[in-house]
Amino acid sequence: MAIYIDPPLWPAHGTVFSHLVSDRSLAELHAFAAAAGVPERAFDGDHYDVPQRRYDDLVLAGAIPVEARILVRKLIASGLRIPARERSKALTVPLMERWNSLFPDHEELGLELLERWGEQHRKYHSRTHLLAVLEALDTLTEPSTPPATVVLAAWFHDAVYEGVAGQDEEESARLAEDRLALAGLPSADVAEVARLVRLTATHAPKPGDDAGALLCDADLSVLGGDEDSYARYLAAVREDYAHVSDDDFANGRAAVVRHLLALDPLFHGQRAHALWHKAAARNLAAELA
Repeated sequence: MAIYIDPPLWPAHGTVFSHLVSDRSLAELHAFAAAAGVPERAFDGDHYDVPQRRYDDLVLAGAIPVEARILVRKLIASGLRIPARERSKALTVPLMERWNSLFPDHEELGLELLERWGEQHRKYHSRTHLLAVLEALDTLTEPSTPPATVVLAAWFHDAVYEGVAGQDEEESARLAEDRLALAGLPSADVAEVARLVRLTATHAPKPGDDAGALLCDADLSVLGGDEDSYARYLAAVREDYAHVSDDDFANGRAAVVRHLLALDPLFHGQRAHALWHKAAARNLAAELA
């Protein structure tokens, strides 16, 4: 029965953060946080995020300092841990680490994009999807790294999301043009990012468009999951289009699935094809049936 805190190592909002957890109950954790003056908004499902300036006084208040790996083990053993992919807010720190590595000195823009990806009405088109696309890009380009313009396009490709196909991609591309130009990105790179964002409306890059193929393959990687993960994907997509009637959604979704099945190839890169094509074809055909 104890409260644990790891070192302040996790960068966000111009500082670094520690995690505060209980090895027994959330009630114990909330009681400790309240007594120590940690605000409720700092709670993130199974822990509190606390800034570096609070570390020493929280240790004095009774939090036991441990290495990050030990803290994670304590949290898992308690049965309180929520997997990161099940809570969008928890992805803020790892996503900001990626953003700051990609586009240093533009943290404000990264935070704006994360705020957009974290909008309440998003279920599938959320920070979880953003991280999945970024991780898919890593997988497809290992052992090297994906081009910066492709990664920036991943960050922007659903930055505007209102559930209107075509319009969302266009407005996301315009947002990229505006924000990246203001950030000082070379005009040729701005144009390339916007082009790639618009390409996600069709997922049909032209032959020889390696950058477009890479982004489209990563964006569609969700189609190649197992049956359970595909079912969760479909449920989340339906929630994203909660404003659409069942009949209209069924008709629209069937058109999307037919379009995807008609893509030849569905995945353009050799690695993407090997990883996801067989399962994706099965999942799409089963959904349409």
